Amino acid sequence: MALRGPAGLGPGSRRRLDEAVAAAEGREAPALVAAGGAPEDDEEDDGRGRGLLRWDGFSAWLHCVCVVGFDLELGQAVEVRPGPALSPSSAPAPGWLQQSPGPAGGPGPHPPCIRAWPVSPPALGGAAVLGHFPWEDHGLRLGKDPAYFYGYVYFRQVRDKTLKRGYFQKSLVLISRLPYIHFFHTVLKQIAPEYFEKSEPYLEAACNDVDRWPAPVPGKTLHLPIMGVVMKVRIPTCHDKPGTTQIVQFTQQADTNISVILPTVHEVDLFRCFCPVFLHSQMLWELVLLGEPLVVMAPSPSESSETVLALVNCISPLKYFSDFRPYFTIHDSEFKEYTTRTQAPPSVILGVTNPFFAKTLQHWPHIIRIGDLKPTGEIPKQVKVKKLKNLKTLDSKPGVYTSYKPYLNRDEEIIKQLQKGIQQKRPSEAQSVILRRYFLELTQSFIIPLERYVASLMPLQKSISPWKSPPQIRQFLPEEFMKTLEKTGPQLTSRLKGDWIGLYRHFLKSPNFDGWFKTRRKEMTQKLEALHLEALCEEDLLLWIQKHTEVETVDLVLKLKNKLLQADREHLPVKPDTMEKLRTHIDAIILALPEDLQGILLKTGMT
Repeated sequence: MALRGPAGLGPGSRRRLDEAVAAAEGREAPALVAAGGAPEDDEEDDGRGRGLLRWDGFSAWLHCVCVVGFDLELGQAVEVRPGPALSPSSAPAPGWLQQSPGPAGGPGPHPPCIRAWPVSPPALGGAAVLGHFPWEDHGLRLGKDPAYFYGYVYFRQVRDKTLKRGYFQKSLVLISRLPYIHFFHTVLKQIAPEYFEKSEPYLEAACNDVDRWPAPVPGKTLHLPIMGVVMKVRIPTCHDKPGTTQIVQFTQQADTNISVILPTVHEVDLFRCFCPVFLHSQMLWELVLLGEPLVVMAPSPSESSETVLALVNCISPLKYFSDFRPYFTIHDSEFKEYTTRTQAPPSVILGVTNPFFAKTLQHWPHIIRIGDLKPTGEIPKQVKVKKLKNLKTLDSKPGVYTSYKPYLNRDEEIIKQLQKGIQQKRPSEAQSVILRRYFLELTQSFIIPLERYVASLMPLQKSISPWKSPPQIRQFLPEEFMKTLEKTGPQLTSRLKGDWIGLYRHFLKSPNFDGWFKTRRKEMTQKLEALHLEALCEEDLLLWIQKHTEVETVDLVLKLKNKLLQADREHLPVKPDTMEKLRTHIDAIILALPEDLQGILLKTGMT
């Protein structure tokens, strides 16, 4: 089921969902469309105020809200349909919207995050692709991801003797483009129990509250009311350090109406996830850094999801550019691709729960098999590193199955620190802070030499001429970079010994390096464009046009207008006064031209 806020759907939108569900189930949808092929009454008003709501606030946070039921004969079924924006190629198949939590009668969010393509590649049909925790423009680069939807699931299972299966099973799913795992997890805890008691009217009212929320602007602290509860959250920025919060607790009188304060919108309990394997934290950091194919075999979707997300988070603030699926199933469209032995596994982290994967993924080079994640305060037995050939039976013991030999020597200091915390029963939150800080320092020590070398590829500012195109960034030369490590390598900031050179050589061939360098190159190119604009603004352009023809002057105006459009379109790092100066220059040049040219240029673009 999905609600686009309080509004329901017309038959046309229901038809589109039926087609998507039919495609996922391998059957044809019922013929409900007229011969012309147009959906019937797609925009009809169902009497619940569709025309009265703006939906700007709602769509800034959520794409739609779904409710998925389970039928013994039909399987999972969307009971209230996805909003009109979900077409057959983008509607998530119901199979991934409902996941079993394990013990009967145990409601809760399961799993915390699922990723699905909004538009599946033609070869994949309408099947869903699951998992992911992207890093974009804000919130440690955690902004909206244009390529994916994220599903946050609250599963309800209650014994019911009147049903053939013996249980009532239903899921409430929030679908969003924002990967704010902890935030939407909390929202579900607030509204899902009440929804299962009060049904659709309650959910419609909750969607109405969301529609009134202010937009999630980076750096802003927001008060978000929902069904009588007020949540205080801060939207993170790319300048925030991992694991820190700028939310002030109940210290001000103005906060007396706040019900829930969230110190983070996106982070998971890092130590709880790494606890079974913390002896191998550094090796796992290397595997994630290098984009190695990795499988996490867990007993439940929630544990699978949390562990995969913790792994991806461990190389923060470096963005993980490879793919990762917190919860991957045999119904996933890439199942055949990932289980084939005719080609090497792709660069992806998979989280799985089906024991069948213990057999079909034996050829993957790195497999983590974990038991149940213990509640805070309980420490599971540490798993050992084992050879892949030992992973043959479905009842293989927990462990890290790999033949990988780490490039760096193991850091015994962090292990002793975490072991001491376990002995002293240090809270999991405190252990997570220690582990997150360790990963952060390790990643920074690794990335700083790369940042320093890439900065040297930037042309000098004095080489920028207002009358020439901005200079090009020099090429990244791996061997040249390696030579810089002797004097400016990670040994300056890290106590770890080992084969740093080998680690860098491997990293330079990985998707993470490719994505990182493309991002840095784009940022540097935009900086050069901004410096070029500033150089133009410092010139006496009126003096310049006196020495040039009208044709050359018109050409200059058009180029300056294009520069303005580019600065706005690409969000170039240009000072506001620079943009204003440029507009003033353009206006002054146009006024210096004959009236007929003035009229043409004033109509061409915006000044």
